[in-house]
Amino acid sequence: MGNLNVVVAGSNNFASEVGKKGTVTDMTFFELKKGNDSVTLIEPTKYPEKLSSLFYSVSMAEYAILVVEKIDSFLGETIVMIDSLGIDKGWMVLRNYIQPEQLKPLLAGTSLENYEPLEDDPIKTREMLIDLACNTKKEAGNGTCGSCPIDSHFNVKGVGTVVLGSVIDGYFKVHDKMQIYPIKKEVILKSIQKHDIDAADGIKGDHVGLALRGIESDELDRGYVATTDPSIKMTRKVTAKATLVKFWPNPIKDGMVIHIGHWMQMVPCRVTSSKDDGDFRSPMLEMEFDSDIIHKPGDKAMMMYLEGGKLRVVGSFILE
Repeated sequence: MGNLNVVVAGSNNFASEVGKKGTVTDMTFFELKKGNDSVTLIEPTKYPEKLSSLFYSVSMAEYAILVVEKIDSFLGETIVMIDSLGIDKGWMVLRNYIQPEQLKPLLAGTSLENYEPLEDDPIKTREMLIDLACNTKKEAGNGTCGSCPIDSHFNVKGVGTVVLGSVIDGYFKVHDKMQIYPIKKEVILKSIQKHDIDAADGIKGDHVGLALRGIESDELDRGYVATTDPSIKMTRKVTAKATLVKFWPNPIKDGMVIHIGHWMQMVPCRVTSSKDDGDFRSPMLEMEFDSDIIHKPGDKAMMMYLEGGKLRVVGSFILE
């Protein structure tokens, strides 16, 4: 079975012509399936109003389709987000007579530099995505444990508590015992569905619905993590060397309030100390989060400043 998660950025009418509409929050999911192969298209529906909508959508994806309808600050911010999260495989759809040469300066040196042109044709796009999914066979990662950040949760009559999300790492199977972070509550994984079909396991990259025994929906929240991974930890304070994006114009100041993005979490954070050796784009930061960040050691976290005007993506650092 092949599966592919694709963020569709830059347009709110492209994905709807390609896939079947599914779950709607601040993101909209569209599904495409043929035989055992499937594609999940993720649209950041509330962007640019909500930067979190774009961050979550890109974070869940392995592949990107960038639809360019006009060249403006939001296109620039979208490129910076995709580049910062390292998605180097994708296509570009150019509309309104925009030419590839107009985008070259924006894409130079980014992970989008080698994105291939894609014809604005839903039928051909559908065929190409299914072919791509067919050749994207999932592997179990570390093979022994896995994690699923929770996007949404609800009760289903006759089933119980169900959560939706994408398997971010590793592997888990039906009947596994899982821990729910940050509340550290043990649950049993009753069943797994992929695209409304029962499955025996969840593998990195799968978009899944998990039925959980031992917890109620109202105990959960977006950003919680269901995991079998013992290395998962929670962090409230961090000292780390950050890397700011090259377009970020100003140094990070003591007392600055930014948001830290990781998996399906967007947590306010206060910078308690910022020092650099003359290069303000490589500062050593001390930060205190408003709530715990759930993560694996070595994960990248994104820094965002929601009052940043035309660019709200600041940079990144590593969570130890």
